[in-house]
Amino acid sequence: MSKNTNEQLELFEFDSIETIDKIKVDKSEWGTFKDSLRAPVHSWFTYPAGFSFKAVEHTIEESGLKVGIDTIYDPFMGSGTTNIVARVKGINSIGVEAHPFVFPITQSKFYWEIDYNEVKIILDLIEQKLKETTRPEKLLEFLNQAFPELILKCFLPETLFDLLIIRNTINEIDFREDLKNFFRTGLICVLRDVSIAATGWPYIAPNKVKITSKSKNGFDTYKKRIIKMTGDIVSIKNSSYRGETTHQLFFGDSRDTSEFIANESADHIFTSPPYLNNFDYADRTRLEMYFMGIANNWTDISNQVRKKLMTSATTQISRNDEKYTFDEDFKNECSEVYEFLNDAVNKLKELRLTKGGKKSYDLMTIGYFNDMYKIIKDNFRILKPNSKALYILGDSAPYGVHIPTDVLIGKIGVAIGFKDFKLQILRERGGKWKNNPQRHSVMLQESVVILQK
Repeated sequence: MSKNTNEQLELFEFDSIETIDKIKVDKSEWGTFKDSLRAPVHSWFTYPAGFSFKAVEHTIEESGLKVGIDTIYDPFMGSGTTNIVARVKGINSIGVEAHPFVFPITQSKFYWEIDYNEVKIILDLIEQKLKETTRPEKLLEFLNQAFPELILKCFLPETLFDLLIIRNTINEIDFREDLKNFFRTGLICVLRDVSIAATGWPYIAPNKVKITSKSKNGFDTYKKRIIKMTGDIVSIKNSSYRGETTHQLFFGDSRDTSEFIANESADHIFTSPPYLNNFDYADRTRLEMYFMGIANNWTDISNQVRKKLMTSATTQISRNDEKYTFDEDFKNECSEVYEFLNDAVNKLKELRLTKGGKKSYDLMTIGYFNDMYKIIKDNFRILKPNSKALYILGDSAPYGVHIPTDVLIGKIGVAIGFKDFKLQILRERGGKWKNNPQRHSVMLQESVVILQK
């Protein structure tokens, strides 16, 4: 780990930290969504912070979880990768997700009772509604009343109108909510396919026209997506465990789950928390939230999403907010980590004043570790003795100040009661930015932090 060492890291005895070299299985893509993009059900929603389903398969096998008996927990469930693999493999699961837009999408991935005849009936109803509905003469004026400006820039007017009819028809159909949720997810998943703007994850560039989408028909694309999703369910059911398992999915805050998850109820934890890299999870679903009518502007997204998520982006922060001071329990229980972070935060506080953006990386770092401390404590409570918690994590270097998040998370775990921690280095990060003068020159890494209870 010497490649990442700078003056701050002298606070830690890195030689005493056990690292595990890559073995047999190639884990370099574990922290990415690449594998899941090609997998049934996993591929439905390209969540920008997803990780590989193969990583979950491997950890279930390596940890020796017992089919039909043991339970795996993911406190950052996201699009449900851990929990879906658990269901396929016959392992019980618990998942918690705080993003109010992502959670119902994950729920829809667990609706395996879908019937092709029902699917056909609903598709026919939607198609009939489209045929019966006349487009307004003043179409742009009509759409301007229905959507924020960003949406108008991202779609051809005729396509957007058809998508709106599909959306409204789904909401009006008198069918079970889980079935309607399945159809909503299908619609959400085609938005970037038919958009004429460059909308590759995670960014939206309405000024860059995507020529290939101009010839796409909204309903035809949607119909193909729904049929594929139905086929995915058939495929994944045929390859999955046939016995009974339980899968508890909670919309909530993983910083404190004591009201809905019992002590020592999980045999294993596998997750990927937000990285300390200023990634705004709320903004990354802005296109979809605007289209679905869940939000209309920045304030809506802040109130409905940002405030519900753990701290990982400067867009969540107000410098007048008193909560961005180190938690007293954290300072007392994790004094070594606190001292290191306090030094880093003071440097960031000075550096931000010399930068054009003056980003609040100092307060973001405080909020992040306050939250992760609470989450790891809660994870310790949930995990059974002699079990492990695995976290896919990346370190960071805001304004060039290196913060070894993986090591710090490991040390927090030990401070609150875990026996020990190990690191498994997955890959190096940051090399593609080496020629960018506006970026720091610190090479980063992605790791699996392994905490043993």
